[in-house]
Amino acid sequence: MSEIKVNSIKGVGASAAAITVNNSDGTCTANITSNGNSQLANRNKIINGSMMIHQRGDQSATGSAGYLSCDRFLTSNGSAAQVAVTKSTDTPDGFSASTKWDCTTADSSIAAGDYFIIQQRIEGQNVQDFAKGTSSAKQFAVSFYIKATKTGVYTVELEDVPNQRSCSKTITVSDTNWNRYTLIYPADTTGSLANGNSNSLSLNFWLIAGSNFNSGTLQSSSWGTLTSANRASSSQVNAMDSTSNDFFLTGVQLEVGSVATDFEHRSFGQELALCQRYYYRWTAGATNRFAWMGMSYNTTTCFGIVKPFPVEMRTAPTCSVSGTYKPFGSDGSTSGHTAFSSKAIDRATKYEISSSGWGGATGIQEGGRPVIVEASEAEAYMDASAEL
Repeated sequence: MSEIKVNSIKGVGASAAAITVNNSDGTCTANITSNGNSQLANRNKIINGSMMIHQRGDQSATGSAGYLSCDRFLTSNGSAAQVAVTKSTDTPDGFSASTKWDCTTADSSIAAGDYFIIQQRIEGQNVQDFAKGTSSAKQFAVSFYIKATKTGVYTVELEDVPNQRSCSKTITVSDTNWNRYTLIYPADTTGSLANGNSNSLSLNFWLIAGSNFNSGTLQSSSWGTLTSANRASSSQVNAMDSTSNDFFLTGVQLEVGSVATDFEHRSFGQELALCQRYYYRWTAGATNRFAWMGMSYNTTTCFGIVKPFPVEMRTAPTCSVSGTYKPFGSDGSTSGHTAFSSKAIDRATKYEISSSGWGGATGIQEGGRPVIVEASEAEAYMDASAEL
């Protein structure tokens, strides 16, 4: 077998070697630039792009907008369509999960102002390396996998939220199989992305676009002032025109540069921790499970830190409580104790759920004594949302 021996490999006209070889042990040192960003890890700006994390669980048929199942992906529904949103094991090779939007109520007559968008909103401090708004601005590489019953043209938009600028590209879904799509968006030397924890850049997948959004000239070759009529393609399909329509998505990646690299897989634990910055749900998981321990204020009320968060949240969250909760008494049971009728979460911070008082119960000993609170149902939960 022939053998090539070199000390280094250098490009024509380059000032330094791309690869240098250690002659003693054969190892090499490479000057690697990944996608124009010299970065082999932490390339993907999208959180939960592999769709593994669904803290809220599956969502039955609804016409509501919101974070309906898959963490970090917002269903923005301004149409008459209704969907069930679920975690699916129907995936392309190399993935364990996807998210399925199943049309359960069709909207076959699109009004001018109708829209249906799947969106991820990104904090400004996480996208500063695009150098948007500067002379060193970088391109945006977007890649993803789609499987859709409805074939045709779909619009994928990048939206600069604070500067109200956008750029849209299209893909053509030509069959009902899983396919990977890659799109390269131009650099933008106008409008820097706010360097903070607010929504600064959004990735939008259009599934419905009324004439208010697709009657102009698609803003595709460059970034421009966000103009409603230019946001979606005039050929945009109505992916919600039949209850037979399903839309699957996974492997979503946004990275710096002119090349869409292979999807960056993170572990389940990494993705969960990233998602918990924006949303956290504690679920009892079993009947009569201890939920938290506080201090008695009087014979009907207790207060305290309800749940510390596993990670610091983006901002002080909005919290809610679901289920029946009873004080666990000094007799070692909840027998004869009535449940809390008031479950206020009114002192939450980025670090914990806390309350100035759950009230209306019986079985509490007053005088600043410890009170254990027990969840009666396995489905009982407490959640906190700091979503963008």
